Amino acid sequence: MERRPPLSAYRGMWLLAMFDLPVDTAAARRRYTRFRKGLLRDGFTMLQFSVYGRYCANEEASLVHRRRVRELLPPQGEVRLVSITDKQFGKMEIYRGKKREKAERPPLQLELF
Repeated sequence: MERRPPLSAYRGMWLLAMFDLPVDTAAARRRYTRFRKGLLRDGFTMLQFSVYGRYCANEEASLVHRRRVRELLPPQGEVRLVSITDKQFGKMEIYRGKKREKAERPPLQLELF
């Protein structure tokens, strides 16, 4: 049986989707909602308003989710995708008021598909 190396904090990564989408009309709000719900269905979680993140075990998995986000893109607005290693993500400083909090942790169970 082949042994796999342990997961590395430098190989695992977080894919961040940051977006500014118009919500000035009913149709624009529907497109915004469709985009946001699509991110949630794909395993993203809200980190802040209009900033969603998803853990990916490696670069190849990140490419799959980047493609899925591109398929969700509405015709207007701006969406930015950025990948950072799990190690970099863990160094993020998060404050709620003046109280510091820990960064989100990668999921315990990896996706198999």
